Amino acid sequence: MTTAIDTRIYLVDDHQEFRQSCTWILEQACFQVRDFPSALALLKDLTREPPPSRSCIVSDIRMPGMSGLELQGELAHRGLSIPLIFVTGHGDVPLAVDAMRHGAANFIEKPFDAPLLIDAIHTALANHAPQAASTALAKLTRRERQVLDGIMGGKLNKVIADELNISPKTVELHRANMMAKLGAHNVVELTRVVLGHN
Repeated sequence: MTTAIDTRIYLVDDHQEFRQSCTWILEQACFQVRDFPSALALLKDLTREPPPSRSCIVSDIRMPGMSGLELQGELAHRGLSIPLIFVTGHGDVPLAVDAMRHGAANFIEKPFDAPLLIDAIHTALANHAPQAASTALAKLTRRERQVLDGIMGGKLNKVIADELNISPKTVELHRANMMAKLGAHNVVELTRVVLGHN
């Protein structure tokens, strides 16, 4: 079972006191935390080192320079699919609606209780993985899906080839393409992706 310790939280806020108290709350809940004073600082870090598979961004929505909504747009532009939770001291409902419409996982008004933030992160992560798997599975061709079904049924390439009336070499090709699309390196990882979806 995956725990908080396997999860990295990227915390973005221009107020240092908020970042410090929030970092303390999240570290008490056993999350790995990286904090940034601006959206640009976060983007620079994500360029240097890709985020781990279980990551979540907690960001202020109003910041000098690049706002939280602009950050959201830039993440989408870069193809980075990380659950994003916005926090704000302004309680700006139209901004919240806009953020949610563009895929934000949640929106929390400052000040908030620690359990509210921790629950929001767990919910965002739980909802995010199946969605990512579903999107990846939707990209499979009909034949790749048939090969996947065969592998999930514990069948060897030769058996799958016989059933689909194609050569074992063709099965290997579909298998390699399908695993690349799903980001799996072996059958164990493949099973995790599929079970995460179901």
